Amino acid sequence: MTQTKLNTRLSKRVQEIKPSGIRRFFDLASKMDNIISLGVGEPDFVTPWNVREASISSLERGFTAYSANAGLFELRKEISNYMSNRFSVNYDPETEVLVTVGASEAIDIGMRAILDEGDEVIIVEPSFVSYVPLVQMAGGVAVSVGTSNENQFKVSAKQIEAAITPRTKALMLCFPNNPTGATMNGKEMQEIADLAECHDLLVFSDEIYAELSYDEKHVSFASLPNMKDRTILISGFSKAFAMTGWRLGFVMASPDLLAAMLKLHQYSLMCAPTMAQYGALEALKSGMDDIERMKQSYKQRRNFVVKSFGEIGLPCHTPGGAFYAFPSVEKTGLTSEQFAEKLLLEERIAVVPGYVFGEGGEGHIRCSYATSMDNLEQSVERIDRFLRKLM
Repeated sequence: MTQTKLNTRLSKRVQEIKPSGIRRFFDLASKMDNIISLGVGEPDFVTPWNVREASISSLERGFTAYSANAGLFELRKEISNYMSNRFSVNYDPETEVLVTVGASEAIDIGMRAILDEGDEVIIVEPSFVSYVPLVQMAGGVAVSVGTSNENQFKVSAKQIEAAITPRTKALMLCFPNNPTGATMNGKEMQEIADLAECHDLLVFSDEIYAELSYDEKHVSFASLPNMKDRTILISGFSKAFAMTGWRLGFVMASPDLLAAMLKLHQYSLMCAPTMAQYGALEALKSGMDDIERMKQSYKQRRNFVVKSFGEIGLPCHTPGGAFYAFPSVEKTGLTSEQFAEKLLLEERIAVVPGYVFGEGGEGHIRCSYATSMDNLEQSVERIDRFLRKLM
């Protein structure tokens, strides 16, 4: 079948969406030996045994049926208690909490629940690669607002206000940020909250890395005055709880917004996997010590990576959260894609070129330090050797 004929069978919307720019490098790396990957945004810790045991026990007890569409009520209550105790946000587990198949589903159904054709969503970039496509798949228009290394990749209310038009429906925030590791404090968030209230904007707040805030306590956007009812708060178990493969997230929102998302969730996925929900329940009940242990390890690795990159000539701001460093490669004269590809082919180090996270990411590479110190030390040696050859 010719490509022309095939294209007539595909929706224009899907054809216009670009494939993930990360995949090409992973595909290249998968065919090579002696690779050290700094590319995957995934903890190198195994899910704690008691969480795995709780999931196995649920299977042994025969808990294999569908849960309620919104998730096990016991889990929703525990999520509500956890978010209240840790981040000072209060949501009713009956009407304001929905368990999803990863945080990605939560963003997807949130966008589809609120957007009509042509509605605009402001996205702070560099950003996670799925935000723009999910806006587009919901019929919306993504409007980028760039951040830079000069301001530690923070965004100001003034920048956001300049991008607002009569079609602006929502704002997408992610702090701590993927890919930059940037964080925002309460005062900086409050200025954006005032702007959202003034312009009657909904705010998607992706807080999947909230527990991995190293230098200041995370401020949940929904905890700010008057923000709860206009915030769609997204989080999950993948990052801080080391449960990526479990595909379990959650979304918290006002009853009207959550009811709309629940309809989409019902028809597309029915419910999140029951055995994963029992694992998550155990993680919330007993996992805080595990979170702290992993967090301190990441912080140690962060400090090593930032210091080492600076010493070999890759300027890198100190990320306040998540587990990514975002050093600049501009002085090499290579684009981020050229740098990443040459580094992979010549030194067997896999990183992600910054351009895949939006225009503001060009000139940088994303390096995950969620890997062993031995891998990080070897990576720095290889990147140093690569830079010396380049220069």
